[in-house]
Formats: sequence, C-alpha cells, structure tokens
Amino acid sequence: MQTQISPTPTEASPLPLSSVRRYDLDWLRVIAILTLLFYHTGMIYVRWGWHIQSTETSLVFENVMRWLHRWRMPLLFFISGAGTYFALNRRPKGDIPTSPFGRYAWERTRRLFFPLVFGMFVIVPPQIYTEWVFRDRFAGSYVEFYPNVFDFVPYEDGGKGGAFSWHHLWFVAYLFLYSLVSIPVFRWFRGERGQRFTDRIGRLIARPGGALWLMGLTIIASQYLTRPFYPDETHALVNDWAYFVENLLLFWFGYVLISRRSFWQVLTDQRRIFLAATLVFTVILYGMRIWYTPQQIDELFWVDFTFFTNSLCLMVSSVLATIAYGYRYLNVNRPILPKLNEAVYPFYILHQTIIVLIGYQILTKTGLGVYDGFLVVSLTSLVACVGIYLLLIRPFKVTRFLFGMK
Repeated sequence: MQTQISPTPTEASPLPLSSVRRYDLDWLRVIAILTLLFYHTGMIYVRWGWHIQSTETSLVFENVMRWLHRWRMPLLFFISGAGTYFALNRRPKGDIPTSPFGRYAWERTRRLFFPLVFGMFVIVPPQIYTEWVFRDRFAGSYVEFYPNVFDFVPYEDGGKGGAFSWHHLWFVAYLFLYSLVSIPVFRWFRGERGQRFTDRIGRLIARPGGALWLMGLTIIASQYLTRPFYPDETHALVNDWAYFVENLLLFWFGYVLISRRSFWQVLTDQRRIFLAATLVFTVILYGMRIWYTPQQIDELFWVDFTFFTNSLCLMVSSVLATIAYGYRYLNVNRPILPKLNEAVYPFYILHQTIIVLIGYQILTKTGLGVYDGFLVVSLTSLVACVGIYLLLIRPFKVTRFLFGMK
C-alpha cells in the first residue's frame, strides 16, 4: 500500500504529501483474509447453516466465530477506507484519467468491478452447483448445470432460488459501491471545510477513548435508525441497508482516522483503552449468551437492546485496538510482505469456492469428524489456493487482470 502523507496538512491545502508506507495495514489485511479461510471452513461445522453442512457441529467453533464475525469484515472495511486515502494522494504515473478522483474511479473499476463480474460467472457458480448436488436438488454434470447461471434468477439461502449470485464476493461489490458513492465525500474532506471538520475530529479523538466514543456513537445511532426497517444482514444489497450503512461508516472512518499522521500516534497511545474496552465487551457478549437463552435475547426488548449495542461496541473497540496495536508492532517491512500483499486479493476471490469443493469431498467421501475434518479442509484449501495463485494467476497478464492484480 503506497502512502503519501503530510506531517500536518493545513486546513485549506490540497494535502502536499511525501511518500511513506504503512506496512502494518498490509500485515493486518493479510491476517484478516487468512482468518477468513479458517472462518469459512468453520461454517461447515456449525448449526447456522451454510452452503454445505456437516451433521456434526462444534459449540467451540460457534463461540469463536461469534467474536470473529464482529471483527473480521469491519476491520477490512476500515483498512479499505485507509487505502482509499493513500490511493487518492498517490502521484500519477502517466495513466489516464489524470485527475486523482478519475484515476481512483478507474482503478476501483479495474480492480473491483471487473473481478466481481468474472467471479459471478466463473468463481461462484461451482459453489452453487456443489450446494445443489449436496442438497439433492441437481443430479447432472456441471456442464448441464452452468446454463442456469444465465437465467439470472437470484440465489437464495439454503440452495433455493436460482444460480446467479456474488456469494462471498459481496464484499467486493459493496466496496466498489462505497468507493464510487464516497468520491464527493472525500472531495469535500480535501477542501477547506473538510479540513476544519477533520481538525474537530482530531480534538475529539485526542481525549481518552475519544475515537471509541466517536465511532461507537455514530455507528450505534445509524443502526438504531435503520435496523427497525432492515433487521437482517443479507449481503444482497437489496433490503440490506442497515448493514450497508454500518460498513460505509467504517469505510469513512478508515479514511479520516488515517488521513493525518498525528492521528496515527493518538490512536496508538490509546491502544490500552481500546484493548480494555474490547475485553469488557467480549465478557458481556459471552456472559449474556450464558445467562440468557437465544430466544430471550431475541424477544426481551432490554436484553436484545443491550446485546445488540454491546455487539456494536465490541466491533468498534476491536477494530480500533487492532489498528492501534498494529501500528505499534507491525509497521515493519519484511521481504515476504510485498508478495503476500499482492497475493491476498486473488486468494480472497478464490478461497470460498475451494473450501466448498474440498469440503464437499470430505463430507461425502470420508468419515472425518469435526476437528480433523476442519484441519484437512482448511489446510488443503490453503495449499490449493496458493498453488492456483502461483501456477495459474500470478504468471499471466489475463488472469492477473481478472483477479484484480496490478
């Protein structure tokens, strides 16, 4: 991630920047996406329902994944917002268009929209086919199945509906939309009024726990305004506006809180506050699940209110703690980091399809249980993703383009 920052941008300046690199954000992106591989493998072995499902499930997996669900994708959206700040302040290299926002829009289209379309027609359909076969909905070959994609009937959870979906690539779709709709916002932040507003944010976050209060209250308010109308996370854009707004705010906060170097140190100096808050909210999360039944959490207003508010606070504090500790301990370069940073996006595009294909074979053709099955599926999928990347994606210009690589 190439960064260009100014020590202290003036209120009205166009942000004259010098080149710096935030290696910690690269490391955190790699860690978060690698975590997704194990998270999605774990989905095979929990009771929540997924594309393929083991008859044996693990309560341990469920409890770990309840926490990870509140951390992994919010962290990626925050880091993506930070990356946007760096991208908009990168010096042009002769590519067109030449305006920073035009370059940014084209770069987002090339790296997000084209891989999304490719993924929806090539990467995702094998997942849907495997699910249909697993659920005895389809008995033919993949060649016979594939024309169903071009009926453009949307997929529905549980293998119902059609064969057209973006599945795990919802993150790419949302990020592409966030990037484009946020251009006026980022343009405003670069102006005089936006810089004055950023000054005020700086004064707020300088207070102990200020960033936690600012982000937490903003996101909580947004969710209590939208969740009554859109209560579920669908990842389908339609009827998902509460979740859409939540991640959009994380994207914007990533941009703003990385936009000044002084902010980096402020967050890092408060890292123990964020960590302590994360531990408290984690204890409340698991304590409430022990004390109350799932039905009580859903039906008792004050229990549901407390649980949901605590979950949002846990999300915010865990993201801030990760960013703060990351800058303190991970902002170092290593020879392998550029290679990992280049590979991580194709890895994300591939990983869930590989997990579903391998997981299907393990579930239907072996007698492996929860934990040995989890290890075999996750580690085999990791090796397969790395092998496909090294042999079929990285060496060729066409595949590099299709998988969003530079």
